[in-house]
Amino acid sequence: MNEVLKAIRERRSIRKFKPELPPKQALEQIIEAGLCAASGMNKQATLTLAVTDPQLRARLAAANCRIGGWPDGFDPFYGAPAILIVLADKSRATGLYDGSLVLGNMMLAAHSLGLGSIWIHRAREEFEQPEYQQLLKDLGVEGEWEGVGHCAVGYIEGEAPQPPARKPGRVVWVE
Repeated sequence: MNEVLKAIRERRSIRKFKPELPPKQALEQIIEAGLCAASGMNKQATLTLAVTDPQLRARLAAANCRIGGWPDGFDPFYGAPAILIVLADKSRATGLYDGSLVLGNMMLAAHSLGLGSIWIHRAREEFEQPEYQQLLKDLGVEGEWEGVGHCAVGYIEGEAPQPPARKPGRVVWVE
């Protein structure tokens, strides 16, 4: 089977990660795959914030818990040590779609490198908060950005889940 199609079939969302940080080179390859995603009119109007700093990761996890309504101490990133946050230029009508393609590419790339990943929501709500708008400014990021999602990445703890059966009736051919 074609390697790309194989990765698409085998990739699963991982909900338990080892604490060890993957090598920076692997994270760079995952980010590069995201940068290669299709985008509306090829504007490439997304930004990836690569977070490996444990303190910032902890702040993001706490904010994500507050937004999601989970108790303090819950880790919405399931222990993943690297969080790749995809943001979209607010002025682009295709930003959400473009960012979604970036996240999809990154999750497939992580799988192809033997790493696990999961898409975690609530990036939009996080980056609407003044604290995270200021973070972007402090990092030298200019413009208006909307959070699309977090790609939590790391080594899988245990076995990857088996794929569920695909629901029938989800294709209509018009020939």
